[in-house]
Amino acid sequence: MLLEFTMTMTTLLGKYFFLRDSANNPEGVVRDSRGLWTEYDFIIIGAGSAGAVVANRLTEIAEWNVLLLEAGGDESFLGQVPAMAADLQLTERDWQYQTETMDGQACLGLENKRCLWPRGKMMGGTSSLNYMLYVRGNRRDYDHWASLGNVGWSYDEVLPYFIKSEDNQNPTLAKTKYHGTGGYLTVSESQYHSPLGDAFIQGGLEMGYKNRDGNGKYQTGFMFAQGTIRKGHRCSTSKAFIRPIRKRKNLHISMNSHVMKILINPVTKQAYGVQFIKRGRIYQIHARKEVILSAGDTASPHLLMLSGIGPADHLQEKGIYPILANLPVGQNLHDHVALGEIIFLIDQPYSLKEERVRNIPTILNYTAWGGTPLSMLGGVEGLAWLNTKYADPTDDWPDVQFHFIGSCVTADRGRSVRYSHGVSDAVWEKYYSPIMERDCWSIMPVTLRPKSRGYIRLNSADPFDKPIINPNYYDDPYDVKVTIEGIKLALQLSQTSAFRKMNSKFYAMPFPGCEGYRMGTDAYWECWVRSYSVTLAHTAGTCQMGPDSDPLAVVDPLLRVRGIKNLRVADSSIMPFVPSGNTNAAAIMIGEKASDLIKHTWLAQ
Repeated sequence: MLLEFTMTMTTLLGKYFFLRDSANNPEGVVRDSRGLWTEYDFIIIGAGSAGAVVANRLTEIAEWNVLLLEAGGDESFLGQVPAMAADLQLTERDWQYQTETMDGQACLGLENKRCLWPRGKMMGGTSSLNYMLYVRGNRRDYDHWASLGNVGWSYDEVLPYFIKSEDNQNPTLAKTKYHGTGGYLTVSESQYHSPLGDAFIQGGLEMGYKNRDGNGKYQTGFMFAQGTIRKGHRCSTSKAFIRPIRKRKNLHISMNSHVMKILINPVTKQAYGVQFIKRGRIYQIHARKEVILSAGDTASPHLLMLSGIGPADHLQEKGIYPILANLPVGQNLHDHVALGEIIFLIDQPYSLKEERVRNIPTILNYTAWGGTPLSMLGGVEGLAWLNTKYADPTDDWPDVQFHFIGSCVTADRGRSVRYSHGVSDAVWEKYYSPIMERDCWSIMPVTLRPKSRGYIRLNSADPFDKPIINPNYYDDPYDVKVTIEGIKLALQLSQTSAFRKMNSKFYAMPFPGCEGYRMGTDAYWECWVRSYSVTLAHTAGTCQMGPDSDPLAVVDPLLRVRGIKNLRVADSSIMPFVPSGNTNAAAIMIGEKASDLIKHTWLAQ
């Protein structure tokens, strides 16, 4: 009964902050525009991490009329409370995608041997569903993009777009040339730090790493995580970029609008509008200038293929006609897949167990000043970038990232995180139930530059049929090897004096399915990695950007779809290689840069 009461209180808190936290918007909600026109200058598909930014920046030009389409509704009340991030997954605000099974390569310990694939279906898109971590990646990532022929995408050229969006609340970081203040997007640390978080930073120092800003001059090191949070509450791109400008007369918003296809003239190969369905009615609305596709790494390639743009043989097989451009849409799918967690048990009451987070005093304190465990970024307190034996220690381009969590999947007693990861009942009962009452902390090690590549394909020509998603995790042995070295670094961290003071010990129960391997061997670690594989939703590459010479390029460096006029893609799907870190900040940067590219095209005429 007490748990149900505190859950209700938490939801009401989320509603309160949802309604309160919105500059220039007393109601605190985004509403559908009254009546839709038959024609706009620009139509943006998707109000997510990039699309919300594009809508904001294009409507700065008063004479341009913009229609923003979103398949879902407004943000979730509960989603405003950062610690409740996992609770949003598998709800109506999540597309609820799943991967295919992968022939024994990954996700073996999860339900039906499939990984879940959470993606936001609401205003703000996945920025309203994710764990809010603000990470840009490494300088070398963007310089690599530019070296491939993507002119204008080097680190020095994209850094101003990161800074433009940002309103960093850390005064020390805000003074550096790598951060901005006054932008729409609030970035800050959680106002709560645990003793475990302090041990994480101290342990990194003992390992020889520095405590530094991973978004600054150097990446390698340990830091308290920064996230897209405002006064302890989620700051999605809808809250940051749409709510303050929702009353602009040249912006129309249509939610619960499921786009069925992009309208393209088969003779001129020019995009001229979109077809979507809303409350049972089908609309066809035209675009005088451009259609901008910002539906994300999964839905953008899906929509392109439904519209006749993609691999010709595949489109013919699925009955898509006419085929307007034979392009490698859906190829080059890659992601930061992680080992679900490495658990360490402690004998101190420091972990973020549910009874310490969801209780009346914590909730009341959160209401007053936001600085309780409820402000934690989905439970993630620290981040680190480290070098395995496969990385060059003299180069600031680490190959593994740690997500440090001051608890483990049992912290909520199997109520939400277990299901958001897709852990099967059999694994839960055998592996997790025995430590339900224990204090713990955990690490998710991430291979930053995976070599494995998968694909997204059509299930059918039905726009309501979810696409086929096969990320092909761990197909390349390199990805497993780096993850294994990440496990060894996590074990090394647990043995630092900072954690030994808490009597920290690795939870050495054999993971179900891996009992036949000797604990501590690379063979055992590989079995574990392939069993408990979890996406971090850092997917990239499915509408890859590249020059004419790139056989995998779907869009050019100006983000224009090849062979189709007046159609661009602006979201994480255009990344040729995923950055070395969480991707939401990079998606927002892409929205900023895309807006300038579009402005330059049409204002120059």
